[in-house]
Amino acid sequence: MEAAEVFEAVEAKFQIFLILLGVLAGTALLARRVNIAPAILLLVAGIALAFVPGMPSLELPPELVLLVVLPPLIYSASVAMSWREFRHNLRPIILLAVGCVIFTAFAVAAATHYLIGLPWGTGFLLGAIVAPPDVVAPLAIARKLGLPRRILVVLEGEGLANDATALILYRFAVVAISTGTFSLSTASGTFLGIVAGEVLFGVAVGWLSLRARHRACDSQVEITLSLITPYIAYWLPQHFGGSGVIATVACGLYMSWNGPLLISSATRLQGIFFWDLVIYLIEGLLFLLTGFQMRSLFEKSKAFPLDDILSVTALVVVIIVIARFAWVYPATYLPRMISRALRERDPSPPWQWVFILSFTGVRGAVSLAAALALPLALASGEAFPYRDLILFVSFGVIIITLVGLGLGLPAVVRWL
Repeated sequence: MEAAEVFEAVEAKFQIFLILLGVLAGTALLARRVNIAPAILLLVAGIALAFVPGMPSLELPPELVLLVVLPPLIYSASVAMSWREFRHNLRPIILLAVGCVIFTAFAVAAATHYLIGLPWGTGFLLGAIVAPPDVVAPLAIARKLGLPRRILVVLEGEGLANDATALILYRFAVVAISTGTFSLSTASGTFLGIVAGEVLFGVAVGWLSLRARHRACDSQVEITLSLITPYIAYWLPQHFGGSGVIATVACGLYMSWNGPLLISSATRLQGIFFWDLVIYLIEGLLFLLTGFQMRSLFEKSKAFPLDDILSVTALVVVIIVIARFAWVYPATYLPRMISRALRERDPSPPWQWVFILSFTGVRGAVSLAAALALPLALASGEAFPYRDLILFVSFGVIIITLVGLGLGLPAVVRWL
């Protein structure tokens, strides 16, 4: 490729980037005026933009989400999280981020196997992909509606860790389908080992980063180091077979707990402004690009009958919504019924709070990235089974839950 062609290609991509930034700003202003979560309108705007005549296709590389976008999102949310509130709500957070994700993955696997006939491995892989909720839109709505602080904390905590659980299950499922073997005892031991190892590694990265920033004594250098930190915490565990998410969460929580002791207030204030802008742009562009995938997926969907895609998507949406309700209510009330000490220390929340938590099962870009990252072929050279169907269904689940549950949440809160 000649230099002129390279320049034209780069120029075209940069023009698209500027268009997306303009759409992001305009959509955010419109969302504020019509009182709708920006994530919902950005997804719709991305879908509409994808079908504009003359607009070049722009595929969302899964590596961009899993390796470039996800680390700063997780790290920023972890640093902003109060360690005291996280520790106080650790039990419900783990029940949602670990228990509910695993329960949902198995529920989707069972439903698609018995009702549609998908193999168990394929159903579990699909379940792992669509199991983790995306809390960006629900949190924005919850804050705007002035919901109780504890609901916000539990949602934030769930959003920090549920991707880790889902991505670990995802890796297990891909390996099981590729090799044709699966051991529950081995997988359980590996899961616990990954969690323990990543927590220790994340804390170590946080400790080193904090000491380096303390010695720098320069705000710009410190903020630059803060931008590098999540990638160090994420990439190494991810490279060696872990999720990277748990290490990044542990690193961020360590910084949240110990940062005020070693970082000046002026630097922390500059860091807040910097990270607010970074996260605003990342989240906005991510939802836009997610919607932008509709065009390429629509072109590929001709390989499957539309009725099959719609029926599987509808079934999966119903299952994940029901599964969240079926998990959240017993997980909230059963432990208190069994343990008197827990009941006295932490009385049962109002049923309205539990219903709201159950209704926030919106799916987002991580699910799409996981589906896009599926290998094209098995080790034997055969095509990866049901890959395109999983991709179409995952995208449909994202659209339906984000628009349906996202738009319905304010009405549910007012009704309650």
